[in-house]
Amino acid sequence: MSEPSDPPRSPSPRPGLLARGVGRLGGLAAQAMRLYAEANALASDGLAVEAEAAYRRTLALNPRFAEAHNNLGNVLRALDRAEEAVAAYREALACGLDHPLVHYNLASALKAAGDAVPAERHFRRALVEEPAYAEAFNNLANLLRDGDRLTESATAYRRALALRPAWDEAHDNLSGALYLLHEEGRHEEAACFARLWLRDHPDHPVARHIGAAIAGLDSEERASDAYVRQVFDLFAGEFDDKLLGELGYRAPTLLAEALAGAGIVVDGSLDVLDAGCGTGLCGPFLRGPARRLVGVDLSPGMLERAAARGLYDALEEAELGAFLSTRPAAFDLIVAADVLCYFGALDGVLAQAAVALRPGGRLAFTVERLEEGGAPWRVSPHGRYAHTEGHVRDGLSAAGLSVSRLCPDILRHESGAPVAGLVVLAARP
Repeated sequence: MSEPSDPPRSPSPRPGLLARGVGRLGGLAAQAMRLYAEANALASDGLAVEAEAAYRRTLALNPRFAEAHNNLGNVLRALDRAEEAVAAYREALACGLDHPLVHYNLASALKAAGDAVPAERHFRRALVEEPAYAEAFNNLANLLRDGDRLTESATAYRRALALRPAWDEAHDNLSGALYLLHEEGRHEEAACFARLWLRDHPDHPVARHIGAAIAGLDSEERASDAYVRQVFDLFAGEFDDKLLGELGYRAPTLLAEALAGAGIVVDGSLDVLDAGCGTGLCGPFLRGPARRLVGVDLSPGMLERAAARGLYDALEEAELGAFLSTRPAAFDLIVAADVLCYFGALDGVLAQAAVALRPGGRLAFTVERLEEGGAPWRVSPHGRYAHTEGHVRDGLSAAGLSVSRLCPDILRHESGAPVAGLVVLAARP
């Protein structure tokens, strides 16, 4: 789930305020203006420490320079000094800069400092002064969601999207709020919001995929390319910390253990594909067996982080099935960690993987596990598909792949509960 806290804003200096300063301080005011311009340039270049010093010199010359107080608050927030930022924004208001941007900035800093009640008050004040302030609706919704006020949160996200219909982060945030509603057992309320979301934004990939899942509508046979690309581009920056730190993500470790148990030797002799490589979490254990290690993913943001690991010989931005289809007998080993959970019916992608394997080549992957006795696969409200063991076995058999290992295990934890999965190793005869 994304949570954009839109960057702090810097309202343009007000001529009236600055004219009063010039009249009172004369040359000192002109010097303050020069320092203020220098501080703004430093802040624009990302030099927050230097910008802070310049803003403080500005304010030493003109303590009533409201815009400088506001922009000092901005750089203090960039330096993760939220409580000091709160004081700076309050000074901007005290100096007469009663502007929706300042209320928004103050609210965001208060939220970062853990002061939810005054933060809500200033988000709402910003919206009174600027009713079309989409970022304020979005970040108010984030605050409400964190306080478990999920109905109000979903309503505020919808207000943000009414103002900015193509805003991907807000769509992602709304999907998260509806997922939490569903997880709390408020299924019909979540479904009602999801239907409204689909009605208002029928062409947005997140609404089409997650909205349909939460509303209980028929799902497509796989997540769309646009959905996967958007979700993982938004998630790329926090992917590793979120999965490894918060969710106890185990799929790469489980696959590494499965390959070691199958006798895969670390001798640099194999052509290896990391299918849906993401940020490259599988790269460390695949590098040893690989003569050539290739990663493929739909998300440019993920590929950028995979490249930073320096483990891959090549990284390709492509849809997995299309990539596999155009590389017959190219790989000795294909690994897909939590990738096939974005496919419903597995027959097609498993057949494509079989084509891309050399004789004797191996395919290792994980999927989320669905109990037998119903549909062979199902999309969940979080947007991932789960599969029955029978469907996995049938797909492998139809692709001409023999099962070497198919074991249940826990892939991660989500909402405090273990996510049951299957760890699969198959071979092309």
